[in-house]
Amino acid sequence: MSHQRPLGLAFVSALLLSGAAQAQISSPQTSSPAFFQPVQSSQPATELGKRPRASEDESVGKEAPAAERAGSERPEEPVTPEEQTGVIRERPGRIRPIVVIPPIDPSQVPPPAANLPRESISIPDRWRLIQTLGFKFPWYDPYNQNPLKGDLPVLHDLGHELFFNLGVISDTLVELRRVPTPVAGQVSIRPGANDIYGGNKQRIFGQNLITSFSLQKGDTTFKPPDFELKFVPVLNYTNVTVDEAGALRANPALGKRRTDNYLGVQELFGDLHLRNVSDRFDFDSVRIGIQPFTNDFRGFLFQDVPFGVRVFGNRSNNQYQYNLAWFRRLEKDTNSGLNDISKKFRDDDVFVSNVYRQDFPVKGFTSQVSVVHNRNREDKAHYDTNGILVRPALLGDLQPHRYRVTYLGYNGDGHFDRWNLSTSAYLATGTDDRNPLAQREQSIRAGMFASELSRDFSWVRVRGNLFLSTGDKNPYDGKATGFDSILENPQFAGSDSSYFIRQGLPLIGGGGVALSARNGIQASLRSSKDEGQSNFVNPGLKLFGVGADFDVRPEVRVFTNVSSLRFAETAPLAALRNQAITSDSLGIDYSVGFHWRPFFNQNMIINGSVAMLKPGDGLKALYGANQGSLYSVILNSVLSF
Repeated sequence: MSHQRPLGLAFVSALLLSGAAQAQISSPQTSSPAFFQPVQSSQPATELGKRPRASEDESVGKEAPAAERAGSERPEEPVTPEEQTGVIRERPGRIRPIVVIPPIDPSQVPPPAANLPRESISIPDRWRLIQTLGFKFPWYDPYNQNPLKGDLPVLHDLGHELFFNLGVISDTLVELRRVPTPVAGQVSIRPGANDIYGGNKQRIFGQNLITSFSLQKGDTTFKPPDFELKFVPVLNYTNVTVDEAGALRANPALGKRRTDNYLGVQELFGDLHLRNVSDRFDFDSVRIGIQPFTNDFRGFLFQDVPFGVRVFGNRSNNQYQYNLAWFRRLEKDTNSGLNDISKKFRDDDVFVSNVYRQDFPVKGFTSQVSVVHNRNREDKAHYDTNGILVRPALLGDLQPHRYRVTYLGYNGDGHFDRWNLSTSAYLATGTDDRNPLAQREQSIRAGMFASELSRDFSWVRVRGNLFLSTGDKNPYDGKATGFDSILENPQFAGSDSSYFIRQGLPLIGGGGVALSARNGIQASLRSSKDEGQSNFVNPGLKLFGVGADFDVRPEVRVFTNVSSLRFAETAPLAALRNQAITSDSLGIDYSVGFHWRPFFNQNMIINGSVAMLKPGDGLKALYGANQGSLYSVILNSVLSF
């Protein structure tokens, strides 16, 4: 028995198929590939917003009576977005149809010929993409790509990724000051100046031209260079005028004016990258030659450019940094302070080991511990450029001596919440085989502490400064308890704008021994900070100060400082001057200064300051009450390329 479908269903199927075919033929998109065509609706465009009501009578081509149509009417159903746009959206669980990409006609896209020359321009390296288009920046422009500033590789014949960096700095100084000036015997220029100290006015003009030549290999964006060679010569010119003959040179016949020029070598080293120890480019490197080094954040103990060998690197994604070094100090030109490589190296060795730890004890604060050993074996007399004896110092029995001292130090710099803190503490221990003043062997036990606490309030920073260094109570016993550094250059309590820190105060021996050195904070009684030996029989110092920095404009900063200065002990001063020093008051130091960057960068900086030291009773006992207030006026310009 055969099975046949009902006639009505067969007719409806045929009608739907014929309607779909007719709609596809009449569609204007039939020329598009099948896989780009949306589903088309079989209703006229004017009916796309409504859904037709289908009935069995309509499906067989018969029209129902009007009464039945009226009774069977229902509300219009909402239209789906697919029916409005004709595009079927994907639904979860729907099977995506297989998309068949038509074959590409090979005749329309011919392959490149094997011997066809390529139409491209070769470039020497990836840094010169702009230059291939014919554009170049001026050679004197340091703000854009410049081969003189390490932006583009050079010397391709010698190797890849070699970069050259040229730096030129002009540092000009004009300084007016009043400094107690010893009278050289009975040869004062001024009539009637037969006291220990004479005219105290001095004028200084100084000019340094610093050039830096550096060649390094490697792209240093994310890693240290493979190696670096650096050479920094400095040309100096100075002109100094004073009121007293003999203040500038040992021979007073040379007058009260001195003009000098000198060429020194401040850096000459090679730096070699030894290895990377992590995928974050933690590394070990070694540097050999004349190189700059500072042991702590503020330059209290040792800041110099000696000859040495230094191994340095970092660990734990730069969280730890370390230095292991040996340095041999160089002789200095007296009047410029530059290295004198024409003379034999000093017999003065410095061994350094220190470790920095970032974010310790809290985030935003860096701690450092260091062990520094200074071994001085200079037991022969040495005179400076001006003919003045500087080793040994002009005190005691003038006998040469040796000493060995070890410094144990902690230094920190950073912030605790909104409070900024910079601190240093050192303990010195060692032996002086024969101190010239005590005229016997002494054991060294001395200490130093310095701290600066500050806080920012909008455009104002308020600072408080504390500095303490121990003094020697009895200069003739077997203990030396006055603290002294190796070579200091402190950035503290106003630094070079402060009168006491900036200016050296000569004390005895026609200025051969100074109460304090230029750019130094220790009251160390040394002959010279640069060329003399450390002295641990000294009065020490107490400094209490406050200050404030004002960023009055983005390019202008004004700073002020007031410091109270006192001797920790007065016994060494009384022994040197053979007089009673009843007061420990050194005086009050006032200073105000400014930094001005006209172009909002470091290429041009103008610095200026005015400072005054109002002597206390202890200072008046040393220099006399007729000295009055001591002052300095400084104007300095720094131009950099």
